[in-house]
Amino acid sequence: MLITNYFKKFFQIAQSSGNLLIICVIVSLMIANSSLGDDFQNLLNYPIGPYSTSLWINDGLMAIFFLLVGLEIKRELIEGELSSLKNASLPIFAAIGGMVVPALIFVFFNYGTEYQNGWGIPMATDIAFSLAIISMLGKRVPASVKIFLTALAIVDDLGAIVVIAIFYTEKLEFTYLALSGAVLLLLILLNFFKVKKHIFYIIPGLFLWHFMHHSGIHATIAGVLLAFTIPTNESTTEISPLEKLEEKLHLPVNYFIMPIFALANTNIQFKSGMIEGLFSNFGYGIILGLVLGKVVGINLFSFIAIKLKLSDLPKKSNWSQMIGAGLLAGIGFTMSIFIALLSYKGHTEIQDEAKFAILVASAISGFSGYFLLKLLAKKKVTISDYKENI
Repeated sequence: MLITNYFKKFFQIAQSSGNLLIICVIVSLMIANSSLGDDFQNLLNYPIGPYSTSLWINDGLMAIFFLLVGLEIKRELIEGELSSLKNASLPIFAAIGGMVVPALIFVFFNYGTEYQNGWGIPMATDIAFSLAIISMLGKRVPASVKIFLTALAIVDDLGAIVVIAIFYTEKLEFTYLALSGAVLLLLILLNFFKVKKHIFYIIPGLFLWHFMHHSGIHATIAGVLLAFTIPTNESTTEISPLEKLEEKLHLPVNYFIMPIFALANTNIQFKSGMIEGLFSNFGYGIILGLVLGKVVGINLFSFIAIKLKLSDLPKKSNWSQMIGAGLLAGIGFTMSIFIALLSYKGHTEIQDEAKFAILVASAISGFSGYFLLKLLAKKKVTISDYKENI
């Protein structure tokens, strides 16, 4: 089946790109806390044309990342796991719970403080890291659980995109917003008239990014809007323009753009008081939101959906494995850091505190999810062997 082949390839890419991301995080932390730290920061602040290097990374390259995310969301809605209400219902309910509960936990600890704007930080799931870790477990985890986590992460990203567009948008410039709308209308017309060549979408897409950047809405949203105008189909034999573009983007996004983002945004200089900051309300909001809020929200909303007979558990899975998947969804990293940068613009110290808490929370979630799923797989094998011996 096409969907099976797609997921096999997707997990292979996710595993190796996740390993590369871990290396980039370690390298970035080492550089930031060495004699090269200031030079590296100066490089990130260095102007390239009208914008700094870091802005090109966070607003430019990440727009391509969001283009790929948008393509994945659209493909899943048209022909994949989200194409029918029955298939989509459990990941959707789970993703909603995985966004609402962490946000409430953060607000509980930080309401009324200077940190309260960061409530979106623990809502996010990092697709690359979470799938990289579950892929390391191989056949010890049912394919249905991997697909559930993938669909959940995609819906989660869609939720994060909506949150960024609505709540982390600065003052709107209506002239540029109107120009963005005009370009978007052009892209929709190209789709309507079944124009298939990518170049006819990419060039207007660049203008869309430019106008969106100046409109006040974060420029990365342009990537998602562009993705939803790329033509696709429901055929299992004919490869659509969307699938061709998705295929082309996987390697540069996973092996260049995300590693560059990790290098540029985890260059945290460890300072006195950072460890103590983890045990502050701000630290609790992020760490408990990601580690506890994600797994509780995902499983609570999944349980309710299943009890109401709106959804079913993934095939050959159990609630223990769902808890493991929920823990892996607590790896926020890329999206969480991205939202932290938007939440505390101009407040470098708060951004660094948030990044550090996100790293710690993601590490706890990743290790605990991995070892729980690995332990469950061992127990299953032991029980099977025992029955065979009898």
